[in-house]
Amino acid sequence: MDTTLSATGAEGQPLLCNGAASGASSGVGGTSGLHHSWPDHHASCAGCDEYRNRRDKNGDLLACDTVISIGAAASPVERGGEPRLLQEKWKTLVAFTFLSANLILNLTCLAYVHERIPDRAKFPPLPDVFFDLFPPLDWALDVSESIIIFCIWSTLGLLLIHRYRWIVLQRVFFIMGLLYFMRSITMFVTQVPVASTTYYCSPKANSTNPLLIMKRVAQLLSGFGLSINGQHTFCGDYIYSGHTVILTLAYLVVREYSPQRCKYLHLVYLVLSAVGILMVLLSRGHYTVDVVIGYYVTSRVFWIYHTLANNMSLKVASQNNYLSRSWWFPLFSYFEKNVGGVVPRQYEWPLPWPRRWLPRTRIS
Repeated sequence: MDTTLSATGAEGQPLLCNGAASGASSGVGGTSGLHHSWPDHHASCAGCDEYRNRRDKNGDLLACDTVISIGAAASPVERGGEPRLLQEKWKTLVAFTFLSANLILNLTCLAYVHERIPDRAKFPPLPDVFFDLFPPLDWALDVSESIIIFCIWSTLGLLLIHRYRWIVLQRVFFIMGLLYFMRSITMFVTQVPVASTTYYCSPKANSTNPLLIMKRVAQLLSGFGLSINGQHTFCGDYIYSGHTVILTLAYLVVREYSPQRCKYLHLVYLVLSAVGILMVLLSRGHYTVDVVIGYYVTSRVFWIYHTLANNMSLKVASQNNYLSRSWWFPLFSYFEKNVGGVVPRQYEWPLPWPRRWLPRTRIS
């Protein structure tokens, strides 16, 4: 095999010592053939002489040799310089089913705890530093939920034009399912007095029969769990804040999967999330502790998930991998089994029309 040596002469010009460059076919046969194939005008080159002597002496490859691997198989993780990212649509459907089940569980817990909240006539709102500093604004809840609706649809639009949309949607659905499941637990185990003195709560039925609970869940689902639609008239869903979960997650998703150079886009979503959370507090839709816990849980689950997903060594449970001790790690392993690296920030039109007339756009 031809071997190329790059050296630098006294005039700073590169000297290429290549047997094939001389046109002699004998340079392919072995070490001696390579020795006789040097061009005459390089015969006195000190660097080339040293190279020939050292090669003839031990036959080893030097640091300046160019090693060409022929027929080497690509890594199962990387192929063509990009990670192997297998998009499994049915896993995205499983993740969406997981989200839907936990959303229904969350609404079921709300329909149940509505019967357990303390009587507003006997138990005033709990002391809260934010409530002491700022007066209540009833209309602020509509502003917050309008921001939530915008963030949900715009973030969904961003994910749909992502090149690896099925992987990203799968992750978002699964993380949201985890957050709703944990919120169902905290909501069910502890009930606190209603934070607002003006928010309308439906009268208690003093009954928790399954048919009544199902009717309440259907009513909540018809309004997508938002008060702005007039269907959320049940109280008790405080710890922790679902509004904060959605607003925080929307910002984190946009920050993670949009182009890095879109600094202003990231800033817009950061401001929207902050304003939405502020409006929730001003409307007395949640206590401050609900917001703090909601932000903490959402950000930690998101960051832990993506730390595991972006590091292949952490995808394997081991004694020293403490992140793998999370109770949801087996589910994580199921969804991320065939995702071989960091998902790049690349985009393409998701529909067959008019994609055939548009060049594929990839932005990293």
